Amino acid sequence: MPITRKSLAQVAIIAMGGLGLSACATTDYVDEQIAMVNTRIDGVDAKASQAASAAAAADAKAQAAATEAQNANRRLDALTGRVDGIEQRMMAKTPRN
Repeated sequence: MPITRKSLAQVAIIAMGGLGLSACATTDYVDEQIAMVNTRIDGVDAKASQAASAAAAADAKAQAAATEAQNANRRLDALTGRVDGIEQRMMAKTPRN
């Protein structure tokens, strides 16, 4: 049975159609890939949330430390005047022998 152009064309069309359809992604495959990406996104989101929480906690501690430092400086400034006064009185007194 000789191969005619018509039958050769039909075989070529069927082969091309089969190859073209095999390259299409199935819904299940796409769903699996999306699920994997969503899992990764959830992991990154959780890490980002933890980092944001840690940053907020560090900021709160830094603010508290700054407030404590300001209070300590105020107390030191108040004591400096008193110490200076005591030193001046001590220098003004004559030593007893």
